[in-house]
Amino acid sequence: MAAAQVQRMSRLMVKTLRDDPADAETLSHKLLVRAGYVRRNAAGIWTWLPLGKKVLDNISNVVREEMDAIGAQEVLLPALLPKEAYEASGRWEEYGDLLFRLKDRKGADYLLGPTHEEIFTQTVKDQCTSYKDLPVMLYQIQTKYRDEARPRSGVLRGREFQMKDSYSFDTTDEGLAESYALHRAAYQKIFARLGLDYRIVSAVSGAMGGSASEEFLAPAAAGEDTFVDCPACEYAANTEAVTFVATAADASGVGPVEELDTPDTPTIESLAAHLGVPASATLKNLLVKVDGEIVAVGVPGDREVDLGKLGEHLAPAVVELVTAEDFADRPDLVRGYVGPQGLEKVRYIADPRVAAGTAWVTGANKPDTHARNVVCGRDFSVDDYLDVVVVEEGDPCPACGAGLRLDRAIEIGHIFQLGRKYADTFQLDVLGQQGKPVRVTMGSYGIGISRAVAALAEQTADSQGLCWPAEIAPADVHVVAAGKALQTEVALEAASLLADAGLRVLVDDRAGVSPGVKFTDAELLGVPKILVVGRRAGEGVVELKDRRTGEREELTLAEAVARLRG
Repeated sequence: MAAAQVQRMSRLMVKTLRDDPADAETLSHKLLVRAGYVRRNAAGIWTWLPLGKKVLDNISNVVREEMDAIGAQEVLLPALLPKEAYEASGRWEEYGDLLFRLKDRKGADYLLGPTHEEIFTQTVKDQCTSYKDLPVMLYQIQTKYRDEARPRSGVLRGREFQMKDSYSFDTTDEGLAESYALHRAAYQKIFARLGLDYRIVSAVSGAMGGSASEEFLAPAAAGEDTFVDCPACEYAANTEAVTFVATAADASGVGPVEELDTPDTPTIESLAAHLGVPASATLKNLLVKVDGEIVAVGVPGDREVDLGKLGEHLAPAVVELVTAEDFADRPDLVRGYVGPQGLEKVRYIADPRVAAGTAWVTGANKPDTHARNVVCGRDFSVDDYLDVVVVEEGDPCPACGAGLRLDRAIEIGHIFQLGRKYADTFQLDVLGQQGKPVRVTMGSYGIGISRAVAALAEQTADSQGLCWPAEIAPADVHVVAAGKALQTEVALEAASLLADAGLRVLVDDRAGVSPGVKFTDAELLGVPKILVVGRRAGEGVVELKDRRTGEREELTLAEAVARLRG
């Protein structure tokens, strides 16, 4: 039993590399490939090699233990799914090109599951008929598939990836809030055990629907998410969820609208230079198409529209930029000179900074012409206010007003209170206590298992290589036989003693490999403790090194085993 816990590198399928892969941009991508944890098969498709599979499984085991601890039950749903369920929810079309679609030999449509809300809902509808069957929390650890346009950063953004997704089913909103709180607490325990530095931030639900939504982000330079936090209070949010509260201005002293001759000024920069005003005094009006309908979006001229943020607010509608062909059909829209005053048959969305009473220089809806003293609420009205600008460092905190900080992060978890969106779609009802049908309410909770591997590599690696936290490392101790026959014999003895003590052991017993290469590989592979059996092996003395701190000490073999076991 104990011998099974010893992995000998002479028999292990691992091939380490001295140089970074040519296509690798992020630290985790470089090191996971160099250390022989993963192998690329195609863009966004990876093989998990023996050491990588151990790390992946260790993360999964932590997740399982904490999910089981809150009473969640593990299931395994199929990855190959029929079209009908996703067509009923609308996501067959909403997912667009992200879906892997295929047909069987009879011509029926299927997809590879990107996420499983629909199938979980149908499963509970089939299995639970009474309020006595609820609440129930189900989870799975499953491979997901999304046809990413630009898979990159190794396992961080792949087209096939490991994910834990769980779902709660309750009869009341209060029950949903309790299930949500249980998952939130479980996630905190999971990420703490994994050794991840993380932040919980407010998020938007977007196409998922529902109300409460929070993301768990791991700060890292390689992160594709941007989040804000406040140095003066506890506020933190994904930039897409940051809100700005504006107050109305007094426009009583602003004169009437005045048209200005402004040839060759189709951009904010050219307009501001021509008039000698700051860009912040101008009103930028971006035209987009929302499900094919032209919509104008107004923001101060010194700010940019965050199209991702706009898309999240308007989801599940599809948001696209207008094209030259769109202007050809709308002579009332003058490219580069659009203003909100006088716009007809165009929905006008504005950032809250375009508040009532604010006065602007903006397009006059005529070629080579702008207008000033254009006042919101007097000269034009806003149909909808949405926070749509790109958040910048120093923007006021919505909670306390202090300047916000920006940082990059990797999304490792996301929790939603979905509500009854999918229950309504599939008419998920149970018989209530009063003998009448009750519509079930749902929560959805995800953890990126394979992303967590990359996030940990990003956060913990150093200049020598990977540096895994103890609970998810592929072994507890890496024994290095730094010499010939005697050292190898003592190293194998040490490995056996450590395994008998309940430790997972990786022992480098490779013949014909120099001590320098073995030391370099030990640093690269990142096992938390390194036990070197070197020149003093004949005296019964070994060297114990902490991979994270670099601290070393010489001990007898018995002392080293006792120290590691403790």
